[in-house]
Amino acid sequence: MAYRNGTYVAFHANGTNIPGKSDIDYYNLMKAWTAKTDDEFTMNNSHDKATAVRDSSKKATLQASLLERLRNSKNMVLIIGETTLLDDDWVPFEIAKAVDTYQIPIIAAYTGIEKPIRNPSALSAFWPSALATRIVNGTANVIHIPFKKAALMDAISQFSHNVLPAGGGLGIYNDEAYRAFGIQD
Repeated sequence: MAYRNGTYVAFHANGTNIPGKSDIDYYNLMKAWTAKTDDEFTMNNSHDKATAVRDSSKKATLQASLLERLRNSKNMVLIIGETTLLDDDWVPFEIAKAVDTYQIPIIAAYTGIEKPIRNPSALSAFWPSALATRIVNGTANVIHIPFKKAALMDAISQFSHNVLPAGGGLGIYNDEAYRAFGIQD
């Protein structure tokens, strides 16, 4: 059995790794926060635990690597930006395996949202269909947060395959938590 202590980060790469062109920027920001030694933000990155593969690798090789990373994960951060729902291959695959196979909670982190999220259903237009389907059918456990360091740090440290967010697929933080994160209306 795998030792499940990692955080798996999923994002729409939009076919590029060029800065400013995809949500990989947010993933790289999370890695920078983790690398910074004078900061409290920590993340045991599941992507560092498996053999690296190149974008040119065969699909079966990529899938095997992603599955190994998910198998070792306690949760998934799903970076949701304006184009995430357009991803029709890797993000849906990652969501399906995270929820259906490994039963890990999803931390839906919305880019461009600056305020507390109190009604995640209002953001459903940004959800990839793989996420929307699992929220509607009740199989996904999701906490919806703005892409902010304090909220991410709390969710990553708190939620796992053993500790799921309250609210099923529509989990949210309360106003007290948002005040503690420094996120206000």
